[in-house]
Amino acid sequence: MATKLHNLSKFDPDALPDKQLLAKQRYAVVVADWNKEVTYVLADGAIDTLMNAGVSEDHIIVHHVPGAVELTYAATKLMGQVDAIIIIGCVIQGDTPHFDYVCSSVTQGMTELNLRGKTPVIFSVLTTLNLQQALDRAGGALGNKGVEGAVAAMRMANMWL
Repeated sequence: MATKLHNLSKFDPDALPDKQLLAKQRYAVVVADWNKEVTYVLADGAIDTLMNAGVSEDHIIVHHVPGAVELTYAATKLMGQVDAIIIIGCVIQGDTPHFDYVCSSVTQGMTELNLRGKTPVIFSVLTTLNLQQALDRAGGALGNKGVEGAVAAMRMANMWL
């Protein structure tokens, strides 16, 4: 994903599946409302990327959840209903170990869902040390992690077709 050396938000559109195929598919974007100044920008990037690639707007399901921990529950409910799910959140480290628990919970939950093999779940959850790092990854200097999530979702949904 995006690092100081690689901004994967800039991608080759020819590397995406065929627009006619994408127009028939359904995608879910599950967005945590916590740190919405970051997560909503990520969600907009994901949705715009899906639509620009050929996914119909009415084939994009958007659900909002209170925070990052709730992302995997919502994704569980969407399994089998869509071709891929993008979970979007932002966890910024604070003064307590809460950051570690939240990040671990979401990562383990998403991994468990992917191991079920029913629907790919794409991790677009920022885990940063401060707000500036999050903003840099939400349309800032390091691209938009939501864009990267949408690209990954389309590629994974079509990997075995």
